[in-house]
Amino acid sequence: MITVVIAGLVLMVTILWDTFEAVILPRRIRRKIRVTNLVYALTWPLWSYIPRRSKKWKKWEHYLSWYGPLSMFFLLAVWAFGLIISFAILHWGLRSPLKTPEGESGLLVDLYMSGSTFFTLGLGDVTPNTPLARVLTVMEAGLGFGFLALVIGYLPVLYTAFSKREAQITMLDARAGSPPTAAEILMRTGTAGALASLQRLMADWEVMGAETLETHISYPALLYYRSHHTNQSWVVSFAAMLDVCALVIAGIEKVDKWQAQLTFAMLRHSVVDLLQVLNCAPGPKREDRLPEDERESLYAYLDTAGVHCIRTPEAAAKLEKLRSMYEPYVAALCNHLVLPMPGFTSSDRVRDNWKTSAFQRAEALPDIWSPNLDAGQDGH
Repeated sequence: MITVVIAGLVLMVTILWDTFEAVILPRRIRRKIRVTNLVYALTWPLWSYIPRRSKKWKKWEHYLSWYGPLSMFFLLAVWAFGLIISFAILHWGLRSPLKTPEGESGLLVDLYMSGSTFFTLGLGDVTPNTPLARVLTVMEAGLGFGFLALVIGYLPVLYTAFSKREAQITMLDARAGSPPTAAEILMRTGTAGALASLQRLMADWEVMGAETLETHISYPALLYYRSHHTNQSWVVSFAAMLDVCALVIAGIEKVDKWQAQLTFAMLRHSVVDLLQVLNCAPGPKREDRLPEDERESLYAYLDTAGVHCIRTPEAAAKLEKLRSMYEPYVAALCNHLVLPMPGFTSSDRVRDNWKTSAFQRAEALPDIWSPNLDAGQDGH
């Protein structure tokens, strides 16, 4: 039975090590063969199979939003079940004599003993009779108690990181509408005569990129947590800000490039590393998001808001080079997470989530960015 004991020990160490890496170790794990990776590699394709093949993916957004939280509970259950099985195998391999009401024995009794011990039920109907069996029982009870404490401490940290990410994405709604685009961010900023505020926005998103990278590497399950609104997502928001930075670096009059370069570097770092966390590779080049005719239309659109982009072959080549540094990674993230690939401009009418509610339609509210909006009937 040495082989059985060794198998039980290997399973126990594997589960404990995977739990340590996923919950406690604050760094990206490069090893692809892990329990956590196997759980997500097996469950996510099944969960997203139908939505991935549906032409009306928005109808499945609510369904897809369930996967992140459920996958976390399923992963915890896999860890717990693996530890219960490993201790049951140890009892069985060591032929631990167990005292039972009717004198039963076998692997099923060992599983029952292991499960009741792991969850510290304390029923007392099955008890160990040898010193070694008692040691295993005490070890499993302590491990089960520690596992429960780990879960209690893990979930609040997970949801705190998720809430912090979503707060920044929600704040982008007023600046860019939903889903956000670079064209709308620059248009609204230019219309308000607040191009200087772009520096603060890009600085905030430099921090956002760093925090998202840190938390989502430590807790990969967050990658599957979707935003509260169907027309928002962290990937699309990252893409919009990368587009803004790329346009600024390529050349926009009266806007300094330094902060744009810093934010671009941080956000690009984030999308590349997070794609590696998902064990995905950047896909082949898709349809051009900004062909020459659409680029000229974008520049003309921004001109109306006082945002003047530099129109030279050098600037166009620089923009193309910058886009090639992040677009394949964003496209791969969107493909894996079943999200639409965002554009530089919105093909549909821009919607502001803050304007809509169950009590009033968005059309009933004035456009607060419009230069024709009256200050008030009293003249103030």
